[in-house]
Amino acid sequence: MPAVRGTRSTQSERASARPGPLVAPAASLTDSAAARAQRQITLPGFGEEAQRRLAGASVLVVGAGGLGCASAPYLAGAGVGRIGLLDDDLVELSNLHRQVTHRTSDVGRTKVDALAESVRALDPAVSVVRHRERLTAENALERFAEYDLVLDGSDNFATRYLTNDAAELSGTPLVWGAILQYSGQVGVAWHAHGPGYRDLFPVPPPAESVLNCAVGGVLPGLCGTVGSLMATEALKLITGIGDPLIGRVLLYDALAARTRELHVRRDPAAAPVTELIDYERFCGTTKSAPAAHALGADAADFAEELRGGAAIRVIDVRTAQEFAERRVGSATRIGVDRIESGDLAGDGGGGVDAPIRVYCERDPRSIRAAEALASQGFTDVRFVRGGIAQLARIAPELIVRAADGPSSAGDSEGDA
Repeated sequence: MPAVRGTRSTQSERASARPGPLVAPAASLTDSAAARAQRQITLPGFGEEAQRRLAGASVLVVGAGGLGCASAPYLAGAGVGRIGLLDDDLVELSNLHRQVTHRTSDVGRTKVDALAESVRALDPAVSVVRHRERLTAENALERFAEYDLVLDGSDNFATRYLTNDAAELSGTPLVWGAILQYSGQVGVAWHAHGPGYRDLFPVPPPAESVLNCAVGGVLPGLCGTVGSLMATEALKLITGIGDPLIGRVLLYDALAARTRELHVRRDPAAAPVTELIDYERFCGTTKSAPAAHALGADAADFAEELRGGAAIRVIDVRTAQEFAERRVGSATRIGVDRIESGDLAGDGGGGVDAPIRVYCERDPRSIRAAEALASQGFTDVRFVRGGIAQLARIAPELIVRAADGPSSAGDSEGDA
């Protein structure tokens, strides 16, 4: 996880973070809508006016995976009039244990289409807008302008920073959630009334330290818990009831069945958000572009080159600490920032036609380095797919570890 800033909240601070209703009430409810919502209209402090606010509201759900599958049906069931679903992914069999609105028959379909059908089956009167696309810096502000509120159920830091910044620039309230393994988080970033995601996480974590659900796993019910909490926060913001999680983050530990609260204040030293940036680069990851994949070399092929004594230049783009713990014996450590700055363009290490193999712990930093070197004119450059982690699994004899003795390979300054 990235570095977190937080303290305990006070009752007066919570009261100051309580804005009024986000959405004006619709003129009236249909008889069917009133009958559907009868059990919540009778709630103390709710009433028919709050229900009409929901009917007049529009909510964009970013991500149609575990959190989107949990939150979107509750938004529809509660009576939100218009729901946008944004995702470019397809349903896979491994999704179904936690993304429970998708069915086995949906495998191979777009998640947006599968989730939209589930929402419409729950309430055909709900207007469902399908955005079969990935949220990017190019389309985020346009999409946010179409909705009153955004729920971010994405599964990566780049999108979370993007939704935060787009919400700040557009003045849109944002409910965000995150899950991994046995724990989850929920917060609200409404910059007119309190801090945002960047105040909690000023900088993203190192790319190589980030697990995702495919690697780290996730408890299925956790998606339902966090997704329904996100939907509840959205309903509170739309109607103006209760205390929304503005300036607070709810942390949920499923194994211990415990929650705790983290209070977040604005970071007075934070630079203002003035534009949307390249969030993949900001988070140290890279887009899965075809050009990047073309620069890849299988770890097994790389191992054969090393075993055969091929005249290749091996560059390790990890940190000095990672390099000291384990490395390829013939590698020189050169940080990604130095490579991207063009310092190697005039390097005499064999010329631009000499073969270069770049590796990191897994992939992201080595892809960046390989792309940079290729753009600088190096003609035979490849990143090692799976990085040293994969190489250590298939060819452990090629790895030098800290216990094997001091490093004798070159070490050039410049970390990623």
